[in-house]
Amino acid sequence: MTLVIPVILCGGSGTRLWPLSRSGFPKQFLVLSGDESSQSLFQQAVNRIHSVGNADITLGKTLVVTNEDHRFLVLDQLRELKNATKDFDATLLLEPVGRNTAPALSMAAFCAKQLSSNQDPILVITPADQTIQNPTAFTKALQDCIASVQAGECNIAILGITPTAPETGYGYIQRAGSKDQHNAYVVDRFVEKPDRETASSYLADGSYLWNSGMFVLRASTWLAALKEFRADIYQASQKAWETKSEDIADAMSGIGFIRPDKEAFKAIPSESIDYAVIEKCPKSQHKIKMVELDAGWSDLGAWDAVWQVGKQDRDGNVTSGDTLLTNTKDSLVYASSRLVSAVGVENLIIVETADAVLVADRKNSQDVKNIVSQLESQKREEKNLHRKVARPWGWYDSVDEGERFKVKRIQVKPGASLSLQMHHHRAEHWIVVKGEAEITNGDQVITLKENQSTFIPQGQTHRLANRGTEPLEIIEVQSGNYLGEDDIVRFEDTYGRS
Repeated sequence: MTLVIPVILCGGSGTRLWPLSRSGFPKQFLVLSGDESSQSLFQQAVNRIHSVGNADITLGKTLVVTNEDHRFLVLDQLRELKNATKDFDATLLLEPVGRNTAPALSMAAFCAKQLSSNQDPILVITPADQTIQNPTAFTKALQDCIASVQAGECNIAILGITPTAPETGYGYIQRAGSKDQHNAYVVDRFVEKPDRETASSYLADGSYLWNSGMFVLRASTWLAALKEFRADIYQASQKAWETKSEDIADAMSGIGFIRPDKEAFKAIPSESIDYAVIEKCPKSQHKIKMVELDAGWSDLGAWDAVWQVGKQDRDGNVTSGDTLLTNTKDSLVYASSRLVSAVGVENLIIVETADAVLVADRKNSQDVKNIVSQLESQKREEKNLHRKVARPWGWYDSVDEGERFKVKRIQVKPGASLSLQMHHHRAEHWIVVKGEAEITNGDQVITLKENQSTFIPQGQTHRLANRGTEPLEIIEVQSGNYLGEDDIVRFEDTYGRS
């Protein structure tokens, strides 16, 4: 029986899919495409990687490496999967800052050895933001990778994607010789993202495949190769791991949080898995092979890719939400909060959210990152957050704002509560529109039902809680001379933010 530990790399911000993907709610948590249309890309990745289990493969606890700020997004989406399947456990490795994928995998390797009582499990590593149109082919290719590593035919097995076009946005893998009993080829070399002419020659050659970023190896293999090729990353990662802290997200889910030491983690050199180790392995002692995957793979790196994998109508259009199109061809139209119509256009990307609209030529969709750069330089909030913002206790939607006032719609999950807090610069009026609210207002604790309201004076300690079994919704009207989200002083917090 082979012990396999799934590793989901869940970092990144997906800036090329703005305005839907933002740093506060990046693309891996979005529902964008694929047969499992009700699931996010992250949830699809979890389901796919768990499909490899069979009579010969035992799956261990899933490891998710993600940003500290996204821990509750991951937790909520894992809970949804557990409620549906109840057949896996997970541990979240929380990065205090982004240091690329090599340190992320190092944390997972150290953790896998600890969780498996210092056995040497096989790790199956996948990014959280890809889509696969043929999951059966994916499962078979991944099982071939596991079998190749288990049999000792290679130290590392990587999935290579059958190329369908002279793509310049991907790295390539060149294979050598013929495939073995597990459908694996020897990797001859890795090559960087090519220009168009070179990519066309790779396509014609037939021995070059796209680098998927998905691979299989033992925890010890990664740590040994990292120590050999990048001892600085190994030593700094080991220090961050040895000074970690651990806690349980909640008793009901049993999902754990592991936090490497913040200052030690920040000191780790930032590098990708490929540059640090994988691309150095061909012709080294770390034997690497590749299994070809032809399964409708996409990393959804830009809106054009979302259009390509989407369900196109007879005019080549992909639509989502409330849309009306006439005399429109080969376009993607995404509406999230209102009616969006298009007349007499071709090859466009149109994406609408509550606070931003993107219009782009499909062939230039990679350049959306330039808009995000401008938003960042102007310090505009639209880069980071949507109008509707997810919080561990629920969400809030800023529905209106003017001089000295802001109106929010707030939903609190059953059993959840906001922090005990106060504001220096604003007062708040709360009106309950759904459910029942327990409100701490200074020294008083009161219960309000639908159509009842209360006033929170400026400087007053207060808290909003939902002790019921149904969602609570309120309308909050803020008034004052400063209404920024940073005007919050927390005294107690269920979610560790005080």
